Amino acid sequence: MTSPSPATPDRISADQPAASVAGPGTEDLRAAIDRTFDQTLARLKELVAIPGIAWPSFDRSPLGRSAEAVSVLLRDCGLDDVRILACDKPDGTPGGPAVVARRPAAEGKPTILLYAHHDVQPAGDESLWETEPFTAVEKDGRLYGRGAADDKAGIMAHIAAYAAVSEVLGEELGLGVTFFIEGEEEAGSPTFRPFLEANRELLRADVIVVADSSNWKVGIPALTTSLRGLVDGTIEVQVLEHAVHSGMFGGPVLDAPTLLARLIATLHDDDGNVAIAGLVASDTTPVDFPEADYRADASVLDSVRLAGTGSIASRLWTKPALSIIGFDAPAVDVASNTLLPKARAKFSLRLAPGQAPEEAMQAVRKHVQANAPFGAKVTFTPGESGNPFQTDTSSAAAAIAMWALGEAWGVPAVETGIGGSIPFIADLTELYPDVQILVTGVEDPDSRAHSANESLHLGDFRNAILAEALMLARLNSAGL
Repeated sequence: MTSPSPATPDRISADQPAASVAGPGTEDLRAAIDRTFDQTLARLKELVAIPGIAWPSFDRSPLGRSAEAVSVLLRDCGLDDVRILACDKPDGTPGGPAVVARRPAAEGKPTILLYAHHDVQPAGDESLWETEPFTAVEKDGRLYGRGAADDKAGIMAHIAAYAAVSEVLGEELGLGVTFFIEGEEEAGSPTFRPFLEANRELLRADVIVVADSSNWKVGIPALTTSLRGLVDGTIEVQVLEHAVHSGMFGGPVLDAPTLLARLIATLHDDDGNVAIAGLVASDTTPVDFPEADYRADASVLDSVRLAGTGSIASRLWTKPALSIIGFDAPAVDVASNTLLPKARAKFSLRLAPGQAPEEAMQAVRKHVQANAPFGAKVTFTPGESGNPFQTDTSSAAAAIAMWALGEAWGVPAVETGIGGSIPFIADLTELYPDVQILVTGVEDPDSRAHSANESLHLGDFRNAILAEALMLARLNSAGL
């Protein structure tokens, strides 16, 4: 790889190659990162050992230890303004502790906010793990452990990148840097919006890097340029005032679970496309997802035909996807010969970029009410919602990010979507409408975030640190 060429414009534009702006060489930053990589990895292992889970049913004390450990790491890399902050939930219980650390910008320099989260998912069924979930283990070039990828590696990528830039630039570093390490993302960020509102000026920035996504595959970096939105809710079908004997009354009336199943079947067409009118969909994506890779990554059985039409990538990123994620019915082991009067299901609908959640919720409501089977009473109850997100890929920050990722990995970066949702990004864009948001990550399709045997590819982790260091250095020298 080569160092940036020494052209000297003061500011970078989206149509100007980022490498044309003077700054520290790639090899200088790489050397600084390599010198401390063993220490970075050791600190990541220490974070993995703390089972900080923000779910109400878990002990809260490890979450506090996790926040304190992050604050120590931030102080150790030279930041003096380090705070552990939290907002209360509506019921008065405290939200997850966030760590905020700041280095103010010099006159005329932009500020970048580096986001990650220190809370993790529960381990789940530990019998499925090949290693202890909260003991980080290196094996075959990967680091295994809960949070090793999602998202404690994101924390350490931020810290190591900042440390490398600080070492190489010294007093020439005038870029403002704010670390925002959330403590309740895996619990749905219940106090994220009030936290932002309470700390609006503290967190104000020109660029935000959200390090909580994935690369295209091992060895190929990606900038996540779109995220699907989300609405969910429940659908209840009622056919009787009360339960009755299936032998005495069965035949002229169908039970509620059967009618609910018929209603659910109308949500997709025969090809498996979502069949709800009024939903946004697009078949345009910058790259495609090979079917064989999708089948392997999603563990699809060989006999199962994939649902939907269009490219795999569009079905994952730019089209809606609807799943039934809960169903109230008696368990088979305790079922009796009874016509059930009511049945209820919970749906989760992922929204394509450009879709307003309130419009999507109303579209689902209209569909289920219009398709009530056999005149059954249908009750629709809306649940949570979150906006989709799309990066302005013409922005200066996006141009810098794409260059930095390609420079660090040695291959061109790709623009990808993510089928999932990060609802708090909508809060960021609403409170900071002029901010440029970049969604990056350290994961890859083999990371198994939220699953047993979660892991981090160590080569890509090192590259992710270098890419972020290059971004920081370029923003310091070029501005926006």
